[in-house]
Amino acid sequence: MNMTITTIIDPLEASDRKRSNFIQKLVQNPVKSNKASSLQLTRPPKRIVRFWDDLKRIPVDVTECIKSWVGLETQGFELLLFDEHNAKNFIRNQLGIRHERAFDKCYHPAMKSDYFRLCYIYIKGGCYVDVDDVYCGNEIEHLFDDGKLKIQPLCYDVSTDKMVPLPVFAKPGADSLNWIFYFNNNPLIAAYGHPVIEKALSNATFALEQSLLNQLPEIQSTTGPGNLSKTIFDHASNTNDIENMLTVLHDWEDIAITKWSLSYRNDERNWRLSNRKTYTRSVSQTSMTGVK
Repeated sequence: MNMTITTIIDPLEASDRKRSNFIQKLVQNPVKSNKASSLQLTRPPKRIVRFWDDLKRIPVDVTECIKSWVGLETQGFELLLFDEHNAKNFIRNQLGIRHERAFDKCYHPAMKSDYFRLCYIYIKGGCYVDVDDVYCGNEIEHLFDDGKLKIQPLCYDVSTDKMVPLPVFAKPGADSLNWIFYFNNNPLIAAYGHPVIEKALSNATFALEQSLLNQLPEIQSTTGPGNLSKTIFDHASNTNDIENMLTVLHDWEDIAITKWSLSYRNDERNWRLSNRKTYTRSVSQTSMTGVK
């Protein structure tokens, strides 16, 4: 009798699989801790922070996304928009030359945005959102009730090269060997000095310092969601208080939706098309606007 043995191949390395499984448990079975902590007693400022590398060259469609948040000013929120120059000044003044040099080694605007958000939230606290997020108008005050790190979960299907919808992957027990669970770095909401943000910033800084001149580092794992996800996993592996430090947001898309049909995604301004490639800004790529 002939027997066919099917070998199931895991698309992830062992360490990546452990991290994905850990995040899956946090997403599908959130634990509510009643233990009081300084983070629960500290509120981040009501501040929305964004970044676009050149404020004189913001595409019109991105400007519309940015303007969707303006209504929050009537609710006492401060809205800030940094460019590369202002972000670099902030990093130099608040963190010093080492972090400024690390920022300079970020070779793409998306990478600079990743690094800057860690710097800003660590020093000042508040809420960082990407400029392509459109505010839906729903209540947001509750996200500032405590200083825990609030992050959005994501899940990527290797076999289809597509994102898995949150209602599907957040359901308890939902799983596939082809799924990779991880945390987005958008939004990034926390009180200043949050230990996870501090460590994520430290890891990103070290990775940038170790990068070779002729080898551009991978963006996501160096400064983006990969770095944040690994930092959270490593922190949880060394402590037992991760539930006191973060809140997994299952309803962020009720608050803001990422707009994918934007002009800049079709050229090298899209980090997915520029990962590990030299980036050159072209005047013809952008539309002149006046964001106020």
